[in-house]
Amino acid sequence: MSAVITRVFMNGNSQAVRIPQEFRLDTSRVEIRRDEHGDLVIHAVAADRARAVLDALSGFDDELVTLLEEDRAGQPAAQDREGL
Repeated sequence: MSAVITRVFMNGNSQAVRIPQEFRLDTSRVEIRRDEHGDLVIHAVAADRARAVLDALSGFDDELVTLLEEDRAGQPAAQDREGL
């Protein structure tokens, strides 16, 4: 996708940038940072945090899951305690 020139304007006390239609984001929130060259980088923030967590967890391999399950199975039973 090629670059386009767009407008920068004030929106209250904040500076805003008009995002052309071909660059529309499918989110209501973004993360913005400045890279080492001084360029602004905008990333969409996942609207569905649960989906983002599941995507992150999908990176774990079966060996890690097996080790975690074995560790959990080796834990002692929860103790019965008097309530506070």
